[in-house]
Amino acid sequence: MKTQIKRIAIEGNEAAALAFKQVNPDVVAAYPITPSTEVVQKFSEYVANGEVDTEFVPVESEHSAMSACIGAAAAGARVMTATASQGLALMWEMLYIASALRLPIVMSVSNRALSAPINIHGDHSDAMGARDSGWIQIFSENVQEIYDNIFQAVKIAEHPDVRLPVMVGYDGFITSHSEEMIEILEDDVVRNFIGKYKPKYTLLDVDNPIAVGPLALTDSYFEFKVAQAYALENSLPIIKQVGKEYGDLTGRYYDVIERYRTEGAEYIIVAMSSTVGTAREVVDTLREKGLPVGLLKIRVFRPFPTEDIINALKDAKVIGILDRSMVPGSFGGPLYHEITSAFYHYEKRPIAQAYVYGLGGRDITTQHIEKVFEELIDIGKKGKPNPLTYIGVRE
Repeated sequence: MKTQIKRIAIEGNEAAALAFKQVNPDVVAAYPITPSTEVVQKFSEYVANGEVDTEFVPVESEHSAMSACIGAAAAGARVMTATASQGLALMWEMLYIASALRLPIVMSVSNRALSAPINIHGDHSDAMGARDSGWIQIFSENVQEIYDNIFQAVKIAEHPDVRLPVMVGYDGFITSHSEEMIEILEDDVVRNFIGKYKPKYTLLDVDNPIAVGPLALTDSYFEFKVAQAYALENSLPIIKQVGKEYGDLTGRYYDVIERYRTEGAEYIIVAMSSTVGTAREVVDTLREKGLPVGLLKIRVFRPFPTEDIINALKDAKVIGILDRSMVPGSFGGPLYHEITSAFYHYEKRPIAQAYVYGLGGRDITTQHIEKVFEELIDIGKKGKPNPLTYIGVRE
């Protein structure tokens, strides 16, 4: 049954902080960084006002923030944090440790460009740099999804068949600072949904001591890493299950991908985060003109939902894959590489065109998306893709 609706206007970062508050985690350790600063700033107010029971640990760097999160999570605490850009990059070493120790930490990431040159605006370079760290990665299209995804992230991370950290991404200075009307839940509804955290192991259980972070050389390291990889792959059905449970509770159902008017579509754009909203408007406009276009939104990037994506795209003639990050020296972005690799063993596959757009917060407009669809139609006539195309860049 759908729960009672309460609607408020709120910015993306504040929505993340509100979600943190309603989760009421045991520990939040954080070092603020633009454009995610408001998450920690607002949450620290909740702590100062006694609105949560959380032990708030202000630290001197993001590396220390994740280190403190790992220690607290290993002790059996429910742990959350927030960061962005260089802050996420400074956590790099510890991200791998958090996932390999199977610690269900939840982190919001206001996605932002990486230096140099210094840029504080949004793209996906930070998240894509962390894509191989073993974390589950969920991307949010709008403020409502930031709020909703954080609750689902907690439930996914702590599921006994998963026990992995989850990062919830959203576009810095686009979604992070946009104010939207969203539907929020009562605190008790949130806490009933996520349940009480029951860690499988804790450093504080002196009657059942455990070793954390031991040495594993050639005789066992490989097996540890393969087991970790299997755990990440096996989280996919749990992510879907939690998305359905959340939909039964709120009326807002979440899957790992979202198809938009892909039925009968010959030309499909694939995108993530806030650009999906822009592309959706263009698809509606072009559909009204009779053009067979569609949109595929990737909500979960890790684990990569290969089968779902193939089923959504296999009947298209041409797909345009939009990456908001780049892989210098390569022929496409991370999303392009993943999708084209997934199709390699399939005889029936669409022509795939690579695009990179929006680096450092560069706008992508409806006119840009319309131009992409025009190119996809032209590529369909030619029968082969163009080289990697940069959208909206001056050359």
